[in-house]
Amino acid sequence: MRFVIVTGMSGGGKSTALRMLEDAGFYCVDNLPVLLIEKFVELIATPEGEVTRVALGLDVRADQAFADVQRILEKLKGNGYTFEILFMEANDRTLLKRYKETRRMHPLSPGGRIEDGIRREREVLGSTRMKADYVIDTSNLLTRELKEELDRIFVQNEKYNSLIVTILSFGFKYGIPADADLVFDVRFLPNPFYVDELKHKTGNDREVQDYVMSFSEAHTFIEKLADMVSFLIPNYVKEGKYQLVIGIGCTGGKHRSVTLANKLYENLKDKGEYGIKIAHRDVGQSI
Repeated sequence: MRFVIVTGMSGGGKSTALRMLEDAGFYCVDNLPVLLIEKFVELIATPEGEVTRVALGLDVRADQAFADVQRILEKLKGNGYTFEILFMEANDRTLLKRYKETRRMHPLSPGGRIEDGIRREREVLGSTRMKADYVIDTSNLLTRELKEELDRIFVQNEKYNSLIVTILSFGFKYGIPADADLVFDVRFLPNPFYVDELKHKTGNDREVQDYVMSFSEAHTFIEKLADMVSFLIPNYVKEGKYQLVIGIGCTGGKHRSVTLANKLYENLKDKGEYGIKIAHRDVGQSI
């Protein structure tokens, strides 16, 4: 039997992950009282049982100590039960935004400041996060992308990529992305905006790509950047980083940055044990 414990930060996507696992054929139970966890596992794991895949949602609640949950999990492991821990994560800014949108109170600060609840929850869940088999940061994940990641791990049984690399093109005139870890300025290249036949196209169009890549500096930039990022990625993984956002910016975020973001993505995809995706933040902005 495959037994998955789904936990993580409140607002990090635990409930969504459970629904997706249920759609994938898992028998899912959420918010089971602590005192019933051990009995539930004993019943569900009987040899004659018909259930082969189970997901149990556990989270921090004001009416029970999460330390009790951790103690029971250690006891289950000591009794020979095997399970995997899926930890759903998001950065503080994203969690705060989600709470404000839903107008919910944080379970660890009912009636108080949401920021205080998030901080306390990180302290409570710190050791569980470190022990997790899978950590998925949903700060920048679309619902479709989360489903694909869960299917890859729990349905297709492919190897888990602990680091998700996002290559993000943007325009400096609209501001630097707040979540970018690395930012590169490609405004040193000639701007296709000033070429009449290219002005209303983007870096997703062949004509713009051919123009930008007609300059030797563009090829040198991609070669050197790909080499540096390839060096950095395994070191980020070693240090436990789960999200890496690489921002590539030009003036408007439509031509040069889009072209070079696409080129970097093509250079890095399928090259290592990490997930990679690409996004163009400002490509749809009006001129």
